[in-house]
Amino acid sequence: MSNTDNPNSLECNIAAFNERKEELESAHSGKWVIFHDGQLIGIFDSLQAAAEEAVQRFGRGPYLIRQVGAPTDVVLPASVAYHLVDAAS
Repeated sequence: MSNTDNPNSLECNIAAFNERKEELESAHSGKWVIFHDGQLIGIFDSLQAAAEEAVQRFGRGPYLIRQVGAPTDVVLPASVAYHLVDAAS
């Protein structure tokens, strides 16, 4: 089984986002979304709100938080990820 077939994998969540990308960009550009188990969980106005919800519901993940319409080749430094986890504590 490939990682895109496993609903708990990050790759599956990325594939699910990409499948809905056009729809999300037309209706929710600039918003933040959470994908978990290959499903859209929620749409949020800020990264902070999305991160708090994701950590509260799913702990350490895996889940995908992505800004709709933002470039997908941006890599966030690890300090950002650690800050978001700490902020929800």
